[in-house]
Amino acid sequence: MNRTTLSLLAVATALAAITGYATLTEPGASGADTGKAAAVLPVERTSLLCPAPSTSDLAETTYTSFTPVTEGTSGKGTAELHAAAEQTDGTDGKDGEESGKKDAGKKKDQDKAVLAAKEPGKPVGTEANGGAAPALFGIAEGRLAPGWTVQQTTEVTAGTGRGLQGVNCTAPDTEFWFPGASTDADRTDYVHLTNPDDSAAVVDIELYDKNGELETTVPDGITVQPHATEPVLLSTLTAEKATNLTVHVTVRSGRVGAAVQALDDKVGGDWLAASTDPSGSLVLPGIPKDATAVRLVAFTPDGSDADLKVQLASPSGLISPAGNETLHVKSKMTAAVDLGDLTRGEPGSVVLTPTDRSVPVVAALRVIRGKGADQETAFIPATRPVGTRATSAENSGKGTTLSLTAPTATAQVKVTASAGTEGGEATTKTYSIKKGTTQNIVLEVPKSVKGSYALTVETVSGGPVYGARTLAATEGETSWFTVQTLPDDRGTVKVPDAEQDLSVLQK
Repeated sequence: MNRTTLSLLAVATALAAITGYATLTEPGASGADTGKAAAVLPVERTSLLCPAPSTSDLAETTYTSFTPVTEGTSGKGTAELHAAAEQTDGTDGKDGEESGKKDAGKKKDQDKAVLAAKEPGKPVGTEANGGAAPALFGIAEGRLAPGWTVQQTTEVTAGTGRGLQGVNCTAPDTEFWFPGASTDADRTDYVHLTNPDDSAAVVDIELYDKNGELETTVPDGITVQPHATEPVLLSTLTAEKATNLTVHVTVRSGRVGAAVQALDDKVGGDWLAASTDPSGSLVLPGIPKDATAVRLVAFTPDGSDADLKVQLASPSGLISPAGNETLHVKSKMTAAVDLGDLTRGEPGSVVLTPTDRSVPVVAALRVIRGKGADQETAFIPATRPVGTRATSAENSGKGTTLSLTAPTATAQVKVTASAGTEGGEATTKTYSIKKGTTQNIVLEVPKSVKGSYALTVETVSGGPVYGARTLAATEGETSWFTVQTLPDDRGTVKVPDAEQDLSVLQK
């Protein structure tokens, strides 16, 4: 019989480099050494999904794409965003020939790139006006894949959710947690589902309020067609009016990108990005120093209750907010507490740690700036550390605030402001973040930088470091703002360099 040799290491290496989401560790230490130290390689392919920005005719949306320069990359690369199709049931009232022409026209539009990057280190942007801007899906390959980041920012001048709405376009996945959603009378919240693949995805949505799981109208799941998007209004899934909800999105088949658009009649609106995976300790960085109201929403999917110590990492160190030193989170019930203006004129970050036994939780903050009719809202989910490198696209000299916190150990970070979309040169500076503190970084962007620029934050030593970027714009007496966290951009993966191939023998 013929013997066929399959290199498992080669397969694992290829998968890790393509996806960028697998970290392969060195083989176990027991027995003889079977491999060398893991090599760090740039990812070769990255996918991102951007939700449909708004249905308002007053909306003005900007997309900015950026890939940082990554050591070890060379050759060619592409990074393109294309329009996703609107969800359809396949009937449009036309005969077969007319329907076919319509579908062909849509396919042709989807084939055109909405935004295409040309080289690492230089951001590119485009704009869309009105409420017809579609959801986008895109793939970056080659030297444009490692750390590829796309920022979507929308200004809505009036109506429900008016203000600045921003979101980082996200990688497709199979599970998402959104604490901080609502079906209150003043809120209009949608969970946007976008399918990047060639086959349909089936998605389940679970809702949890302060009393536990709510019965929903979609027990059999929601089908999202290939290369299509589906906004789901949360109030159509349940009759309950819940002020604080946790939304759990799981995918039965396929994968999707997911984000919650939270629109309020009185205090504006913004995108609620997914919380990091359930964990016993969480960090929610980047509360603006002039926040007038902060609400913490937490949820545990575990079978046990969670008791959390609540601390604020301020510029001078960790402090406990008076009267809210701890938070009890009942199993599979959403807990919320209003922390008021806890930052009191200084930047801060919320740090959650177990008071005793560690129980995995997810969490997010709703942050309000302004008073009365001039209020605006943003959300800050719990996030992963900056890690090796985090990336933020679409920044402006006066409108950007970079906030970094090191809750457990002093750290040094390197911050790079890229060239602008319209020219200029990059600049880099190193900062020290003291243990237990939050520091707002004042960026010294060269005058040569024109247009918007990107930021990369790299951990040099110590840490871990957590970060967030606040983007602000002024409209009359109201200071609009949006906050995006800065998790590791997963531009590289570790792949073991084995001395000997692992093989499978076929008899």
